[in-house]
Amino acid sequence: MKMIRLEKFDKIFYSELINSIKNAKDLMQFGGPEFTFPLTEEQINKTLSDKKRIAFRVVNAFDESTVGHCEIYFKDDSAKLGRILIIDEKQRGKGIGEQIVVLLLQFILENRKERNVELNVFDFNIGAIKCYEKVGFNINPDKKLTRKVDDEIWTAINMTIDLNWNNIGEKIKFKNR
Repeated sequence: MKMIRLEKFDKIFYSELINSIKNAKDLMQFGGPEFTFPLTEEQINKTLSDKKRIAFRVVNAFDESTVGHCEIYFKDDSAKLGRILIIDEKQRGKGIGEQIVVLLLQFILENRKERNVELNVFDFNIGAIKCYEKVGFNINPDKKLTRKVDDEIWTAINMTIDLNWNNIGEKIKFKNR
């Protein structure tokens, strides 16, 4: 059963996103090096001014509350999922992330021509990696990147999915029922 939907991320929801990022490490995990803590409306405006980026508010279909945030960035002939966040930590690990990813892929299938989709995820985020694998993403062993966070080095792995694969559209629609 579909519990969430995606809608355009509007300025009235900026404060919810800003308030959900508690520290620099959370911000790096959510948004990468483009943002600096504390997250501000100016930083959000700057990133969303890029016409290649679409940001969504993840909405609870039952009570209209904000569940999270997610984005798609289009480049050349591919799409990149990113900034996927379930705001309430108690709601993580309950299948909402999988629903978000499925809705993002459905959006791409129904509205865009790109069929190669990728994302980056830090290697310690095992729950997210398993979520992406469940939807059909595969780890790309040839592409990794590192980020220095405080005195730590974080490694992000790249994951890909090909939406041209014969049954992926049906698989995605089926998962979202």
